[in-house]
Amino acid sequence: MKIAITSTGNSPDATLDSRFGRCSYFVIYDTESGSTEFIPNPNKQAMEGAGPASIQLVASKGVEKVVSGEFGAKVKAIFDSLKIQLVIVNDCNMTINNIIEMVSKQ
Repeated sequence: MKIAITSTGNSPDATLDSRFGRCSYFVIYDTESGSTEFIPNPNKQAMEGAGPASIQLVASKGVEKVVSGEFGAKVKAIFDSLKIQLVIVNDCNMTINNIIEMVSKQ
């Protein structure tokens, strides 16, 4: 399964970015291969529509689950229609490594 995680940076030691649509990076973690890909978020500075555009980006990577600090109301409905599970993590001090460990155990 592929999982997208919002990240403040492009390393495993970076922390969770609380914003979905305007996060700095998306981390695509593949639970089967163990591979991790860091993708800069091209929608970070968008005037509007950052959430839906970011959904298109992660959906194009085949993700089935997204981990972030928060999701706006508009994106929740879109994710529901795509059958992509949302996971909210309230601890923005968690590193990407911590989150990968957490989702690997699920």
